[in-house]
Amino acid sequence: MSRPLIGITAYFEAARWGDWVREAVLSPPSYTKAVLRAGGAPVVLPPLGPHAAEDYVRGLDGLVLAGGVELGAEAYNGEQDGRVPAPQAHRDRFELALVRAAVRADVPILAIARGMHVLNVAQGGTLIPWLPDVLDSDRHGERGVPHTIQVSVSSKLGKAVGDHIEPVAPHCQSVRRLGSGLLAVAWAEDQIVEGIELQGHRFGVGVQWHPERGEDNRLFDAFMEAAR
Repeated sequence: MSRPLIGITAYFEAARWGDWVREAVLSPPSYTKAVLRAGGAPVVLPPLGPHAAEDYVRGLDGLVLAGGVELGAEAYNGEQDGRVPAPQAHRDRFELALVRAAVRADVPILAIARGMHVLNVAQGGTLIPWLPDVLDSDRHGERGVPHTIQVSVSSKLGKAVGDHIEPVAPHCQSVRRLGSGLLAVAWAEDQIVEGIELQGHRFGVGVQWHPERGEDNRLFDAFMEAAR
């Protein structure tokens, strides 16, 4: 049986090799390695523009929306917070079009960190642009500190990872209003949403943490099973 073809979103950044410095399509290798371990064939998708989204999706068995710079507030009619790094508007437009095409085509989606925010906004949801202002604390932004996340055991996410997980997943933004068809399925102790699922979709799961890091590949395994 051939491996499912899995698209992984990427971004344009300046890169150096030898004496050359050029704009390059970049993607951390942890995503491709996690897809390979789960039995998929990874392909990195350059953010060429919204017009390419439908063509990409027609050729894919699954889509991984990778992490990266926070989604620009313009995408959900919000106000950009100056403490957040400048958005990459070309990537925002491409990924929003890409995930909407994947939803329409019922292509399995695994949305990670920034990717979860893209999925939520693509469905009409909004984000908290600077989480410490809401919580009067930066506990979600602490690096190297794991925190407990409770997971609904009846969800696809819960069936993959169990009723809780303790990742290290610093973030400064979070889901505010859920998009159409989405349910919250994982929460931090302060009830900040850490996981969402798209109802009625073959596999549409978003998580705030990075399951591609480390040795636990269960979520990628569940995603790949849907992609088959």
